[in-house]
Amino acid sequence: MKIALIGYGKMGKAIETVALKRGHEVVLRINRANPEQFTTGQLKTADVAIEFTSPASALANVSLCMEAGLPVICGSTGWNEELAQAEEKCRATGTAFLQASNFSVGVNIFFAVNKRLAELMQHQAGYDVRVEEIHHTEKKDAPSGTAITIAEQILEQLDRKQHWVKDEATLPGELAIVSKRIDEVPGTHTVTYSSAIDDIEITHTAHTREGFALGAVLAAEFIQQRKGIFSMQDVLGI
Repeated sequence: MKIALIGYGKMGKAIETVALKRGHEVVLRINRANPEQFTTGQLKTADVAIEFTSPASALANVSLCMEAGLPVICGSTGWNEELAQAEEKCRATGTAFLQASNFSVGVNIFFAVNKRLAELMQHQAGYDVRVEEIHHTEKKDAPSGTAITIAEQILEQLDRKQHWVKDEATLPGELAIVSKRIDEVPGTHTVTYSSAIDDIEITHTAHTREGFALGAVLAAEFIQQRKGIFSMQDVLGI
């Protein structure tokens, strides 16, 4: 499989390392230093694009890849309000698109556990709930896309919570997402249900970026010969 990497920072380089280990080839590496190479002609040399940049550039990047006929894996977060446009572009170009707030296999298993736990806590009104996420200081968005996904899963199940808020909650219907930024922390996400009697807590702790990179490559392998809109649940069969 020939891969175009759109975004060649720490994450892009981690993806390259995993892709090469799995026998793939990286034929295009786009970053701020070589934007002139980001053209449909150059993209056509690849079989699939993996995009990890920023919320400001994600939609334009994904759209250009689709115009070149490439299936696209996107790990940029913080642009949820524009996802519908990307999905419409996918349908219009007859390509494939998979966007995820987190590509880690472990995190996606965590998502499944989080959803089930929230279902169980729906009728346990004595427990309040909060989400905490810790990332490295270079993380551009806060809360993280992963934390927002976790919070949205909880909101779907708990009638007593109406919306999430950044930092501490001040009203009973608010779900707090507390964000912390610490040097060299790849990512930790914790959901805590607290009562006067006890606490129930689930945590996912990433040790390196390799888990995220592996998931992105697995997603690229999955999507390469497909058309349509997919999720990491499709990739992992969850």
